Formats: sequence, C-alpha cells, structure tokens
Amino acid sequence: MNLHSRQGTPSTTPLLAQIRARMPELSPAERKVADHVLKAPHAIADQPIAQLAALANVSEPTVVRFCKRLGYAGIHGFKMALTRSLAAELPPSPVGVKSNEPLEETAAKVIDRQIATLIHTRNQLSHPRLEQAIECLASAGRIELYGHGASGLVAQDAQHKFFRLGMPVAAYTDAHNHAISATIAPPDTVIIAISHTGRSRDLLDSLEVARARSVVVIGITGPGTPLARLADISLHADVDENTDIYTPMLSRLAHLALLDVLAVGVALRSGAEGRERLARIKHTLNQRRDLPDPPETR
Repeated sequence: MNLHSRQGTPSTTPLLAQIRARMPELSPAERKVADHVLKAPHAIADQPIAQLAALANVSEPTVVRFCKRLGYAGIHGFKMALTRSLAAELPPSPVGVKSNEPLEETAAKVIDRQIATLIHTRNQLSHPRLEQAIECLASAGRIELYGHGASGLVAQDAQHKFFRLGMPVAAYTDAHNHAISATIAPPDTVIIAISHTGRSRDLLDSLEVARARSVVVIGITGPGTPLARLADISLHADVDENTDIYTPMLSRLAHLALLDVLAVGVALRSGAEGRERLARIKHTLNQRRDLPDPPETR
C-alpha cells in the first residue's frame, strides 16, 4: 500500500517523512533518488528529470519508478506534491535561511514560505467580515488608505487598483497628512488602515479622530492588535514575521492579497457600468502601447 493514498485519501504525513519511512522498501537505485530528494528537496522542482537522474546517478526510468513507488503517476505529480508539502511544513518566517547555502535553496525557501503565507491567509479569512468590508467600500463616497513604511507601499498599490475602478481614492503614508485627512474626510469616506503590528501611535491617533467623526475604518492587521480592536471591520493577516530584523516580506504579501480581494469584490459590485469603465481604460492604455514596429536594421 503506498503512503500517498489510502482508499483515495491523500496522506497527511509530510512527503519527506514518507520517503524516509519507505527507504527500507526501495531498491538500491531508488534509494539514490530518495537520498538526492532528501538532501536538497527545495531544488527538485527546478530540475528536469534528466538532471535529477544524473545528480542521483541513476537512469530516468528509475526516477519514474521511484515516483510511482510513492503513489504518483510520474515526476510531475511528485514535484507538485513535494512543493505543496514543503510549503505546508515551513513556518511563514524567514528563519532557516543560511548564509552558506546554495542560492537555489534560499530562493526556494523564500518562495515556499510566501506560498504557505498566502494559503494560511486564505484559510484564516473571515468571509462575513470580508463581505461587510466590500459592501462598505462599494458604497463609499471616497476611499482613503493609511500606512507607514512597507505598509505605505501596499497602500499606494491599492490606491492604483481602486483608482482604475473610477473611485475617488487617496493613499497617505505620512503621519501629518493622514492626521489632516482624518480631520476633514467627508462622513461617507471609508478608511483602510494597513499595519502588520497595528501599534503605530500616529496611525492609531488619526483613526481615533476619524472614528469620532463616524468615518468607517477597515483594519488590515494581525489579530489582537490595537488596530484590530479599533477598526470597525478587521481583516486579519496572521503572519509570524520578525520585522525587527527583516524587512516585512510575508505580511506585505498577505496585505496585498487581501486588498486584491477587496478590489475585485468592489469591481464585481459595480456591474455592467464598472465593466464598461474598465474596458474604456483598457482601450486607452492599448492605444498607448500599440506603437509601430521599429524599422529593420540593415
């Protein structure tokens, strides 16, 4: 019985652990493939079967037999399962990257953790709060985004998305500017505040001013933060990230993804009118891109 599936149900055992458990059952040649996979699992996805076979010092049919022994039809299915398993095993944190490891290992670890972070964000998302946030944004007279540092860059990216939807929108990354904004924003404004730690005193002060004027605040932050408690609607990105050492990477990706979902949700609420507006924008941009081919060089 293979370890990948029991009566059609995928095994919950991490794939590398499955391989270690099956080592005594493998042929000597298949064991060479297993040793290579266990030694550098993050590099396998980028290795064609010919390269994998050469590095393991076996034939290509041996690699295929190894994959089938674990319950996969071939190398492609095995690679996909290995990628998913590694992403699930790795904590969403840059810890574990070593200065002396091959660059392909570092790249694979960083990207695997990004994949794991996005999957975790998806699985933890509160759909009722998401629906509530989209409804507020779709009916807002104006959208404003507040964020500092890396969160400010996320705010500017979201500004561009909502701007393309034809909505009055502005992003403020300076504490003085969002303090002014909170003081004069019309009552039908919706503020999206973005902060991984949710503890910036300047940001929280501005939001308290806005909320005192009955402006709705949507917080994109970690659960249990001061921002999460202050916001009218809190969308959580529960990311374990040490921002004291590393520039925020994983939380930034989670925040970008959440804002993409909000923008798409608002676009869908706009119906035929919104689709027609986006089509006009696309037409205008295409006209700027359709330049004549350069003359041939003789």
